[in-house]
Amino acid sequence: MPFFQIQIGTQVDFCLTSDPISLVRDHRVKQELVQAGISVTTFNADLLYEPWEINDEHGQPYTTFGSFWSHCMDRAMEPDAPILPPKRLVSWPGTITSLPIEELELENESEKGSNDLLARAWSPGWANADRALEAFVNGPLMDYASNSQKVDSATTSLLSPHLHYGELSVRKIFHCIRMKQVLWVKEGNIKAEESVNLYLRAIGFREYSRYLSFNFPFTHERSLLSNLKYFPWRNDEGYFKVWRQGRTGYPLVDAGMRELWATGWLHNRIRVIVSNFFVKFLQLPWRWGMKYFWDTLLDADLESDVLGWQYISGSLPDGHELQRMDNPQFEGYKYDPHGEYVRRWLPELSRLPSEWIHHPWDAPPNVLRAAGIELGSNYPRPIVEVAAARARLEQSLTEMTGRGAAARAAGLEDTVGLDGCEPSQADNMDVDRHPHHNAERNVSVKSPYDQLVPSLLMETGRGAATAFSSHAHEGHANGPVRCARTRAHMVTDGNRLPSQPPSTGFQGVTSDTTPSVESSSAHMDRSQSNGVILPSWPRHRQSHSTTHQDDSQVPLVPELRHRVLST
Repeated sequence: MPFFQIQIGTQVDFCLTSDPISLVRDHRVKQELVQAGISVTTFNADLLYEPWEINDEHGQPYTTFGSFWSHCMDRAMEPDAPILPPKRLVSWPGTITSLPIEELELENESEKGSNDLLARAWSPGWANADRALEAFVNGPLMDYASNSQKVDSATTSLLSPHLHYGELSVRKIFHCIRMKQVLWVKEGNIKAEESVNLYLRAIGFREYSRYLSFNFPFTHERSLLSNLKYFPWRNDEGYFKVWRQGRTGYPLVDAGMRELWATGWLHNRIRVIVSNFFVKFLQLPWRWGMKYFWDTLLDADLESDVLGWQYISGSLPDGHELQRMDNPQFEGYKYDPHGEYVRRWLPELSRLPSEWIHHPWDAPPNVLRAAGIELGSNYPRPIVEVAAARARLEQSLTEMTGRGAAARAAGLEDTVGLDGCEPSQADNMDVDRHPHHNAERNVSVKSPYDQLVPSLLMETGRGAATAFSSHAHEGHANGPVRCARTRAHMVTDGNRLPSQPPSTGFQGVTSDTTPSVESSSAHMDRSQSNGVILPSWPRHRQSHSTTHQDDSQVPLVPELRHRVLST
């Protein structure tokens, strides 16, 4: 800390994030700075609303997006407008040391190829972000309601990477959209009004992901609902590799996975389709997919990833039912009717007529020959047929129901398990599961303008189960919503907010740690180079059985070997 006193003087201002891990990290930083005699002021720049301000009439957090977002939009006060930048900056009177950017070694030789590929699709920086926002508000926003689900062209804002890296704030986007909305209302433009509401709803999903993470901090490890606890996931690394490489035999899925690798981005609809295939067709653990998205997406966002994957897996009250299977062939003709998206990312299918573009396995032999396609050679046959996948999913659901009934009969239904890991692995996670023991209790805050964050000393006494009391009926109607109670000897973050300041044992993934997934790509290094602290997954054995295992036996993430598409 003396180093910081020399470098930054007596005042530090920074913006907080609301996920539990970052709150604990920021609390530690704040505590140490204050103890070193440095005044600290924190601000909310990541959210429109503080997550602890949005509750139902009983003071409980919402567990369905519709209720949450309606509450947000019905609030009397709009979110604070972004603060304008200063007209000028006062020059530092002393000497500022500097060095060439090359000496920072922000990328190594193995990363340059991947970064050059990404540079073709993205232009980082505040100026580029502002231009992208202005172009969207004055262009595609008008027709967002009618075009946002099309995947064959740039129909969305493409602002999420700029949001992720802080080049745009969510408040700036919100108020720009609101100002445009006021203008269109005066003009009586009803079509544009619908587009604005739909886009604000998309912003609301980002807000909701952080809201869930704050109120239910266990969701990055296990499902919000306990329905997946006994699901027999297939720990098949062969399936996982084929999905990553975009060689499943389903053109829309494969096109999406290849776009993800090439650009670091996916249209939201394609994200839904590839994750649905991952969970429902291949029955791979949703945590594997979540981790891969974190490694590869430019806008990689732990909270949004958790929300999306749990939504698809049927483990949110208002998510997709687990038994729901969307046929990629039908989804292709719905969202890419002319096959332009598939042809762009699967050049081997570029000469195939639109009639067969989303199901080449049904094309007559002469059509395949004319298109230069040899199934099983230059384009794979489907890794699993739709009918077989549906039958296997129904069998797994039956098995899950039976296992749950057996556990209840044996009195084991109230234990806590993590989706995609063994209990022993959960105990070995790098994030301290008891970060608040044996720590000092008082942290003074010297600024009256400090963000009003709930005290880490506060004991809320709210269990995860109590949050479903008034909202469970808004989601799944197939049965009662259940939330597993904890073992008497286990303390989980799902049952309370941090009750004391963190101990020095808190750990996280930083830029100088070795990634837990050995995939040697610039994507993973890029996603961790921003210094964010996030849960660290431990290493596991190099091979896993491909037979069915229950949810408590699934490894957190498999060991990836190589991420070159041609392997």
